[in-house]
Amino acid sequence: MNVEKIMQDLTAKHSNEPEYLQAVHEVLESIVDVYNANPQFEKAKIVERMVEPDRVFTFKVSWVDDNGDAQVNIGYRVQFNGAIGPYKGGIRFHPSVNLSILKFLGFEQTFKNSLTSLPMGGGKGGSDFNPKGKSDGEIMRFCQAFMLELWRYIGPETDVPAGDIGVGAREIGYMYGMYKKLAQEHTGVLTGKGLNWGGSLIRPEATGFGGVYFVDHMLKTQNIDIKGKTVSCSGFGNVAWGAALKATELGAKVVAISGPDGYVYDEAGISGEKINYMLELRNSNQDIVAPYAQKFPGSKFVAGKKPWEVKVDIALPCATQNELNGDDAAALIKNGVICVGEISNMGCTPEAIEAFQKAKVLFAPGKAVNAGGVATSGLEMSQNSLKLNWTREEVDVRLKQIMENIHIACVKYGKQADGYINYVKGANIAGFLKVASAMLDLGVV
Repeated sequence: MNVEKIMQDLTAKHSNEPEYLQAVHEVLESIVDVYNANPQFEKAKIVERMVEPDRVFTFKVSWVDDNGDAQVNIGYRVQFNGAIGPYKGGIRFHPSVNLSILKFLGFEQTFKNSLTSLPMGGGKGGSDFNPKGKSDGEIMRFCQAFMLELWRYIGPETDVPAGDIGVGAREIGYMYGMYKKLAQEHTGVLTGKGLNWGGSLIRPEATGFGGVYFVDHMLKTQNIDIKGKTVSCSGFGNVAWGAALKATELGAKVVAISGPDGYVYDEAGISGEKINYMLELRNSNQDIVAPYAQKFPGSKFVAGKKPWEVKVDIALPCATQNELNGDDAAALIKNGVICVGEISNMGCTPEAIEAFQKAKVLFAPGKAVNAGGVATSGLEMSQNSLKLNWTREEVDVRLKQIMENIHIACVKYGKQADGYINYVKGANIAGFLKVASAMLDLGVV
């Protein structure tokens, strides 16, 4: 495999999709040796087939706001790779949504889902609709209009969307209600559902929980205890909330969270009532963290900055792609960070990853660290199929085992001769091999 030639050809076709090209390049660089050692992959053109989505749906979403005015947004669903199971991946409602971001997320989702060992392919979807500042009625009408266009192309054994940025239990409910009306069946076609109509316990916390379980395994490879370590998180939504809950439960101290307006530093630690307050901030529709410092004396709000300048042992990007750059990495390294786990998708730039690896800082990518969210969605699908509901403890036990297995796979393929574990390489190879083998078995389709 000639990585540069493949990237040149891909760039020529998709030059306006930088996030997608970045994600593909990272994976290809990691798998080149194992790919070239297996000539059957080259003969079947596995990479050339894998880097292009199976199909992309783009559609107009027309809806009416509270003033009676018609509004128009763009909707997308990217069904990237279904070799090992039905397409699975979230729906994102945010003004930044475009095809490049959704293709990058769908591509990453393919390998993430493979790592969970559950039978799920990779997909992603969303719209440039912004739920912030909208009334419940407007959000309901938009979600219904969105599903009116999408419902024909999804199903419990075809494509199972979930939530993502801007899409929580409320939005999932509105979309599922419309799907059920149109399809005239009550099936597990969406995950992240309400507990009283097919949802799974700990799903809202699962991405953060799983991320911290993975980080704990990373530390244990170096005989380091997470207890007593300081942690910074970006974001203050479900992912950061779940990470703060689990990190605190395991004895670490979360000292920073952030939002678009800046970050909060709380030397005493964000725990108990303070973690619960993150939910209030998230549900306020203001998308800011500054009120935290007003509510809890002793904490400090730093406007317009990111939390990576805070001295901590563990850094957890929990917000969005490329949120931690080379300069941020240099600041963390200078301050003695020992572990960085991407709980957001592709949360670090290539420059940041290179800096962490050069400094031998423990670093793992989102497709491994944040797989707990989609893993628990997969467990929700299983419960729906069985017409059963597992207890919180049963779901958590399965989530812990899945994250441990992902960590084992990353170590297997990522451990270097000097003992350093390249989790990026390990995750990419482990995820790739399962998908590639399935594609070989299924023929050229």
